[in-house]
Amino acid sequence: MMANPDFEELVETFDFLDDWEDRYRHVIDMGKAMEPLEEALRVPATKVDGCASQVWLVPQIKDGVFSFRGDSDAMIVRGLIAVLRTLYNDQPVDEVLRTDARAELGRLGLNDHLSAQRSNGLRAMVERIRQTAAGA
Repeated sequence: MMANPDFEELVETFDFLDDWEDRYRHVIDMGKAMEPLEEALRVPATKVDGCASQVWLVPQIKDGVFSFRGDSDAMIVRGLIAVLRTLYNDQPVDEVLRTDARAELGRLGLNDHLSAQRSNGLRAMVERIRQTAAGA
């Protein structure tokens, strides 16, 4: 199963980038391009536990289609949120649940280049997304 076209485009971009530092910069740039989350949405209910940095995810399901906004106080984590948005946003809820995030993110090489803490935080974000989709 292939991911959505936007994620496939991201995979192609990562394939084009020669080394991990370039990919890392691209992830950070993706995070910088995201619109910041309003302070009013940075509340305990939207905070993701299990992340080394502060992370907030605000999911929305409309007409069976999943999307979310998010933010973090760490630039690389903002970038990871942007990557997850590329993977999950505007996808049908059942597709969100079928997506093997670990395998898809592995295609970007993220599994090999994130610290244990960042990997745990990424898993916590994916779990929050999956829980929200499952509750739809």
